[in-house]
Order: sequence, then C-alpha cells, then structure tokens
Amino acid sequence: MTVSNRLRIIGGEWRSRQIVFADAPGLRPTPARVRETLFNWLRFDVANSRCLDLFAGSGALGFEAASRGAKRVVQVENNPKVSQKLRENIALLAAGQMTVATQDASQYLQGVAECFDLVFMDPPFAQSLVQPSCHLLEQNGWLADNAKIYIEAERQFDPVGMPAGWRLHKHKTAGEVGFYLFQR
Repeated sequence: MTVSNRLRIIGGEWRSRQIVFADAPGLRPTPARVRETLFNWLRFDVANSRCLDLFAGSGALGFEAASRGAKRVVQVENNPKVSQKLRENIALLAAGQMTVATQDASQYLQGVAECFDLVFMDPPFAQSLVQPSCHLLEQNGWLADNAKIYIEAERQFDPVGMPAGWRLHKHKTAGEVGFYLFQR
C-alpha cells in the first residue's frame, strides 16, 4: 500500500480524517475538488438521506455522505479485498450507518429493492456500465420519487438514453472525467 492509497474526507463530522483504500486495477477515487463540487451541489440533500454508493471502490463518496449526516449508506463493491478495506474504514470511523455489500452492482440491483434518495455511481471506465445500471435503478424500484443520481464517467460520456423522467440537473468536467447530477 502506497501513500497514494489514502484520501482525506473533506467535510462533515469526519472532516480531515484520512481513510486508506486497497490497491485494485481501475480503482480511481473521486478527486477532492470533484467531491467538493458534488457535495456543494447536494448541500441540502445529504442530511438524513438514504444513499447507495454503487461501484464503491475507495468509498470516498459514501464516506463523504455519511460524514455529512446521511442516515444510511450502502456501499456496493464486487472486489473482496476492496470491500474488506471499506469495512475496516467503517469500523475505524465507528460509522454504524454504513454497510458494505460485496457483490456485482448489476446483481445487487436485481435483488430486493430498498428506496434511496441519493445514488453515487462511479463504475470502471470503458465497460458500458452506466446506462444499464441506471435502468435497473429505475425499473427495479431503488429510487425515491425525487432521488438524485450522481454519475462519474469518461469525459465523452453521452447522457442520451438515460431513463425517462430523469433530468440532467448539473454537470462539469475535470481532466478526462465528466461528472453529472441527475434528478428523478
């Protein structure tokens, strides 16, 4: 594990606390400046919300949400080593409102639905996982009526073909990454 396998929580109860994440191919934590922008967009939506962190990876987005008062955060990660590190960070922070599901995101979304207010989705790039996951969220009853869905994808991601009734609320780019906030 290298020093680059650390990230700092930027806001809320655990502000400035560092978490360590596992090495895994394709794992790229959401940069601090992108997290800051996202949570500025969501500043009135996080407290007491139910959050789903699909493709959790480092867990940066889920930990930020919990630090800022989310009442429930489910992190879905299919890599057992990465999931174990998420559990260790949850224990370190005594984050009782957080759980980890070690499962493929599409399999998870085929399971028994739970209603979420916020969904964070940062799948591995170049695998065409965004739109199928969004349609599973919508079709299988995972979203509250006015849910917000954050998507981090390649800069050239085309949001055409998202579920009916989803509106692109905000978007930006940072380097090779595009980030998008949809409102249901």
